[in-house]
Amino acid sequence: MANESRDFRRILAEFLSDNKITQTEFARKIGVKQSQVSEWLKGKAQPGYDTLRQMSIAYGISADYFLGIVNYY
Repeated sequence: MANESRDFRRILAEFLSDNKITQTEFARKIGVKQSQVSEWLKGKAQPGYDTLRQMSIAYGISADYFLGIVNYY
């Protein structure tokens, strides 16, 4: 079960840091603007279903990780 304190911005920041991926690289790979990724990391917005799906497909990771349901990818 996921740790309740793991919100999306922390999960995304950890994923980017662990994998040495820049906001720009991540944005390009999932088809959004870098400014959108920045908003997510600031906690001002969260991705919608289609974007979350694209994140999972692009990186071969279960959406459960990005949703904070599991702590591994």
